[in-house]
Amino acid sequence: MYEVETKCIHLMNKDTSCDKSGAVSFPIYQTATFAHEGFGRSTGYDYSRTQNPTREQVEKIVAGLEGGIDAVAFSSGMAAIAALMEIFSPGDEVIVDEDLYGGSTRLFSNISEKNGIKIISLDFKRDEIEPYITKQTKAIYFETPTNPMMHVIDIQKISKISKKYQLLLIVDNTFLSPYFQNPLKLGADIVIHSGTKYLSGHNDTLAGFIVSLQPEIAEKIRYIIKTTGAGLAPFDSWLVLRGIKTLAIRMERAQENAFYLADWLKSRPEVTRVIYPGLEEHLGHMLLKEQAKGFGAMLTFEVKSKAFAEQILNRVKLIQFAESLGGVESLITYPITQTHADVPPEALEKSGITDKVLRLSVGIENAKDLIEDLQQAFVPDKEEIYGRK
Repeated sequence: MYEVETKCIHLMNKDTSCDKSGAVSFPIYQTATFAHEGFGRSTGYDYSRTQNPTREQVEKIVAGLEGGIDAVAFSSGMAAIAALMEIFSPGDEVIVDEDLYGGSTRLFSNISEKNGIKIISLDFKRDEIEPYITKQTKAIYFETPTNPMMHVIDIQKISKISKKYQLLLIVDNTFLSPYFQNPLKLGADIVIHSGTKYLSGHNDTLAGFIVSLQPEIAEKIRYIIKTTGAGLAPFDSWLVLRGIKTLAIRMERAQENAFYLADWLKSRPEVTRVIYPGLEEHLGHMLLKEQAKGFGAMLTFEVKSKAFAEQILNRVKLIQFAESLGGVESLITYPITQTHADVPPEALEKSGITDKVLRLSVGIENAKDLIEDLQQAFVPDKEEIYGRK
């Protein structure tokens, strides 16, 4: 079978595709409904809320890249997680790692718990999971690396626990993408993606994916998306299809840049900590080296003061101050007021997310230009120092 770089471009066999036109770029089937040839004679498509050929194409490619039996494409990453939580019932318990994307924490705390699902938040780096498992526990959920503190969770170790107690193991693989990491091959049952990020890769659409390894889970998710109507639109499906074609080359270049920036940040006296799994001193470096084939392009760093963090955000020019990640453009984010604004202060403090922490999504620009931009952001010119600007 093809290597992953080729799969990103040529994964689908033309003989199994619904499109027989020979189009190199898969067509956008911009239609809400499909006509039947007659009673009992269907083309295989009825209504785009249920399925659309363009969405079906991107789902098959994502499933193939992750090694799943099925992938379902949603209108956003949060729509995917919200739909996933619908497989649980009131009274069920889900154990989650405490270092999660703030939107996930908000969903679990305000929607899932309202619906009767008990969320047990633990520190997967330190806490033992097994003492918290009860007869009501149905799943274990985590990200790796985590957002934004870049902790690396041992997928195989937790998989042994989930299988021992017959629990679902759910892994958010957004940060590394299926190019660098495949949790299903390491023992996970379900993989979540914010397709907005690396899969799409151009900051031009929202998307989410649930990839499953079990037929019964895939069937439940298909029923939920048909019922709730959160499926990815045809044009957005095509944008993700286009993005995946360059996934491999984008991930490699962005990772190369991340190494350069991590080394530069380490050399700066204003920076008190650089958190990047590619650095040998990172506590999860060796583990990630074993369970993935790359370290990704997300890095977090801490500076000497809140005022200095704000100075950087105000002065960056090439690197854009924005909330997302995974695109070709480098973005800098202030988690405490952006991605994690709704996380309770005590949880932020425990995770180490302070007003001195910044997160970088490193893009594919020239690394020298990125460093020069940070350099000028770190050192204000004389006019600013003396208040003349």
